[in-house]
Amino acid sequence: MLKLVVLAVLLSLVASTPALVIASETVSASTHVGDDKININTADVKELMKLSGVHHNVAERIVKYREEHGPFKKPEDLRKVDGIGGGLLEKNRERIVVK
Repeated sequence: MLKLVVLAVLLSLVASTPALVIASETVSASTHVGDDKININTADVKELMKLSGVHHNVAERIVKYREEHGPFKKPEDLRKVDGIGGGLLEKNRERIVVK
């Protein structure tokens, strides 16, 4: 979130200079590193933490739940994990896969 705010400020400051706008677009592209899909049935704690709103403790709970109950059948099954609500699921819906 902070990266987006900083990027927005930079873009507004340099919008009148074409060369700087091109450079800022390059920076913008690099800020989207976390757009990869995450398979919640195989991801480890570190990989799960790439999802928005998933900190270390939540990632550990996801892995523990999966180990105790078997693989997730659909992304919505994440809501069965203690501490995961609909908001977290919706923020990450495009990135979560179940294979």
